[in-house]
Amino acid sequence: MAESAELKQMVMSLRVSELQVLLGYAGRNKHGRKHELLTKALHLLKAGCSPAVQMKIKELYRRRFPTKMVSPVDLALPVVHSASSLPTGLAQLGFDGPSSPSPLLPVSLLGAKHELSLPHLSSALHPVHPDVKLQRLPFYDVLDELIKPTSLVSDNSQRFQEACYAFALTPQQVQQISSSMDISGTKCDFAVQVQLRFCLSETSCPQEDHFPPNLCVKVNGKPCNLPGYLPPTKNGVEPKRPSRPINITSLVRLSTTVPNTIVVSWTSEIGRSFSMAVYLVRQQSSAVLLQRLRAKGIRNPDHSRALSK
Repeated sequence: MAESAELKQMVMSLRVSELQVLLGYAGRNKHGRKHELLTKALHLLKAGCSPAVQMKIKELYRRRFPTKMVSPVDLALPVVHSASSLPTGLAQLGFDGPSSPSPLLPVSLLGAKHELSLPHLSSALHPVHPDVKLQRLPFYDVLDELIKPTSLVSDNSQRFQEACYAFALTPQQVQQISSSMDISGTKCDFAVQVQLRFCLSETSCPQEDHFPPNLCVKVNGKPCNLPGYLPPTKNGVEPKRPSRPINITSLVRLSTTVPNTIVVSWTSEIGRSFSMAVYLVRQQSSAVLLQRLRAKGIRNPDHSRALSK
């Protein structure tokens, strides 16, 4: 079991070219983007691969990290257990029912409850987990941190960058989302949502949402709708998108055995770095917010005037 977890960690740290070599060696299709190759490689492990393929994984890993000594503690993977039950009628929405537990967790599984750091992502210039905090949003209560604020770091030095992230849901989180579903007319909404946010990698104060230039997001291989571009204020100025949280719930697999992948592409900007985070949130109605304001009581008029001054 320990060796299986070790092999998975090794596979998750491989680059595109190394994943292609591994899949080609195993006689599997080696075409696709990084998250697709990674999923194929991990499925290969899950199905049980030959000793020769296992040796190939270790060889590729040793080439990738020639001086990295790996201990069983470093390679410990959390096991994700399957959900016990889901509301009926969710099959058409891509929900997974109960199945056998699986520790299959590609890429870096980040977050308060599922933390797995990868050595090749650490950097002095761009820490994987910068001490970045995002501004609290009045209409959303944060229930959980699925991916804590993480630097957008690519493994190439080109102007156009790409990075892949992943997270898995616990049975409780799957239940929270699925039970909050509201189908009205042709639209399906969730009160409990998976929310993706971007901001500048600044640690001086809580950051407001700020999209990187030319942002493009894919969740589980499907393009994510982003806010439309604002009309430019001046001639010749590049149009910008209004930066705000992105609800990706409709693209998320509500499964405890199959992880969710997020591929982010953007244009690098000199002197600026960005972070991303994924949260499980509950959307609050205006009535609830009004009730909370009333519960705080009425502030003394003199205090309000002093604040205004």
